[in-house]
Amino acid sequence: MRSIVASWRLLGVLAHLLAGMWTLWAVFPRLTQTRREDRIQAWALAMLGHLAIDLVVEGVPPAAGPVLLVANHISWLDIIVIHATRHCRFVSKSDVRHWPVVGFLAAGADTLFIERTSARSAMRVVHHMAERLDAGDVLAVFPEGTTGDGSVVLPFHANLLQAAIAVDAPVQPLALQFSDGRGQTSLAPCYIGDDTLVASVWRTLRAPHLQAVVRFGEAQRCGGRDRRAWAADLRSAVVALRNPAP
Repeated sequence: MRSIVASWRLLGVLAHLLAGMWTLWAVFPRLTQTRREDRIQAWALAMLGHLAIDLVVEGVPPAAGPVLLVANHISWLDIIVIHATRHCRFVSKSDVRHWPVVGFLAAGADTLFIERTSARSAMRVVHHMAERLDAGDVLAVFPEGTTGDGSVVLPFHANLLQAAIAVDAPVQPLALQFSDGRGQTSLAPCYIGDDTLVASVWRTLRAPHLQAVVRFGEAQRCGGRDRRAWAADLRSAVVALRNPAP
C-alpha cells in the first residue's frame, strides 16, 4: 500500500516540477523580483504538500535583508523547506547546477554556485555574497559543507561568513529537523554516504506523517569575533535550537 501511495505522490511531484520549470521559462521574465520571490515560496509550500510533509515553523524568519541564514544540512529537501518559510538566495555547490531539473530550478531561484575545489571561485562567491547582502538580500548557506543524518551537527566552515563580516550584516541561525508522526526523528529524507537521490526521494515518498520543523534563532552580528570563532558560536546556536529546553 505504501508503494501505491508513494507512486501517486510521485506523479504529483513530477507534475509540480514541470509546472515550476514552465513558470521559470514563461512567467518569471514578466514578474518583478518581489513577485518572483512570492512565487518561489508558494511553489515550495505546494511541493511539501505533494510530498505529504507538514511544515512547522518556530521563531521568527527574517522580514527583510540584509541577513545571512546559516542552517544544518540533512537532505535535498532542506532548500525546499527553507524556501517554504521565506524566500532566500542559497549558496550551493556547483554540482547542483548540472543536476537534471533541479539545477534549472536552482538557477531560476537565483542560487549562487560555488566550486569547492577552486579558491578563486570561493573568493568570487564571497565577494558576490557581500554585494548581495549590501543590496539588502536574504542569503542562506549550509556551513557544514555536506549533509548529515541529523543526529549531530558537524563543525561549521567559516569561509562564507567573511561576506557578512565585510558588510557588517547580521547572521541568523536556524535548525532543521525531520520527524515522524510520533515526534521522533525520521531518517527517511536523509541524503548521506552511499545514498542516491532517487533512493532518498523514494524513502521520503513512502514515509507516513513526515514533518519538517524549522526553528529560527536570534540574528547576531560579528561583534569583533574572527570568522572561526563566530562559526563555532553559530554552530552552538544551531545545536541549541535543535534541542530546545522543555
